[in-house]
Amino acid sequence: MVNRSAGTWLGIRAGQESFRSITRSYYRGAAGALLVYDITRRDTFNHLASWLEDARQHANPNMSIMLIGNKCDLSHRRAVSKEEGEQFAKENGLLFLEASARTAQNVEEAFIKTAAKILQNIQEGVFDVSNESFGIKVGYGRPQGQSGGRDGTVSAGGGCCS
Repeated sequence: MVNRSAGTWLGIRAGQESFRSITRSYYRGAAGALLVYDITRRDTFNHLASWLEDARQHANPNMSIMLIGNKCDLSHRRAVSKEEGEQFAKENGLLFLEASARTAQNVEEAFIKTAAKILQNIQEGVFDVSNESFGIKVGYGRPQGQSGGRDGTVSAGGGCCS
């Protein structure tokens, strides 16, 4: 399934071939992606090269991609070694972590490391933050001059997240 927030993140589960046709449109405008496989299912790992090729073909070539081996809490059922995941990531210039969505192990770390790589790209001039096609929207939060009062009222403009 695809998850995307604020036009910057893209999450792809490598085994979900039925979503392949709709995911291609989500690559546009993504500055970072999380490519996830299940360490207990070899077939999800075997599909990584194809998903990565799609991402590289349809996304910004400088998009930061984190490879995540999910379900590390089920290491007793492991079908893909950590070393295999690390090697695939290294060969393809990806960040790598093993995580568990069930226990939350390394989940926040995956987002933080990917965001840090995106920030590094911004600082190195790889992404032009004035061009939203890079998937980065500066000042995405509350517009300047807007303030929320203690009673929940918002001056100037409103909006769901102000």
